Amino acid sequence: MERINSTLLTEFILTGIPYPPQLRTFLFGFFLLIYILTQLGNLLILITVCVDPQLHARPMYIFLGILSIIDMGISSIIVPRLMMNFTLGFKPIPYGGCVAQLYFYHFLGSTQCFLYTLMAYDRYLAICRPLHYPMLMNAKLSTLLVAGAWAAGSMHGALQAILTFHLPYCGPNQVDYFFCDIPAVLRLACADTSVNELVTFVDIGVVVASCFSLILLSYIQIIQAILRIRTADGRRRAFSTCGAHVTMVTVYYVPCAFIYLRPETNSPLDGAAALFPTAITPFLNPLIYTLRNQEVKLALKRMIGDPGTKSEV
Repeated sequence: MERINSTLLTEFILTGIPYPPQLRTFLFGFFLLIYILTQLGNLLILITVCVDPQLHARPMYIFLGILSIIDMGISSIIVPRLMMNFTLGFKPIPYGGCVAQLYFYHFLGSTQCFLYTLMAYDRYLAICRPLHYPMLMNAKLSTLLVAGAWAAGSMHGALQAILTFHLPYCGPNQVDYFFCDIPAVLRLACADTSVNELVTFVDIGVVVASCFSLILLSYIQIIQAILRIRTADGRRRAFSTCGAHVTMVTVYYVPCAFIYLRPETNSPLDGAAALFPTAITPFLNPLIYTLRNQEVKLALKRMIGDPGTKSEV
């Protein structure tokens, strides 16, 4: 470990998550399996949306395909580096690699927040204003909304990376975390970090609170509209589509709020909570959407050539 002197750090050492040594091989295999299944599951969803004409013509499933790309990206940024924690010896990450990891994690993570909001808005229009839906959520608008989400996410990630790494890092280089994230890296700065902590809290707080509030408002209207549907089959289909989205939002937002929107602590629970948005949620999203969404299940059957599968209208 480098000691405090006038030389700035050129690399960091990620301590990873604590674990019993006898579980090293098991945990390496477990996260390797999680990573492979995450990539395959999200790739399957992406291919299904692209090749099925009934899905790729609908904004909801275009958003789902983009979500799969984001999930594959977040998993690839975090999980392989996490797996290195379960191998022998120290595996330092270069300073530039740490910057890139923090930027891309917050870029993709905030884009995912915006995308969840767009998906909730899409469901609100489809269920609460079905007659106006084709006009209000057309292909051009959905493309612009997705582009806006990517642009806003990129700016958010750049802001967080610039604020974090404009500080000098000249002392200990051991990051007490399994990836380069803002709270863990700021503890190593050789300068006052109070402004950074305040800006991070406000910036992430605004993104999370505004997105979650819009999602909540959308679903209040959606639930009221679903309860007015007269047929049980109509209510079932509406809840099938919306239930998958609500499950994903809950699994994603609760850990993020726990990590970033509370007073600074160095709790072991932070690492456990961070596993959800970085490893568990990308793995669960394809499962949730194939198990809870009837249209995706039908599209998968059509893609593998099930002759008994008919499209739902």
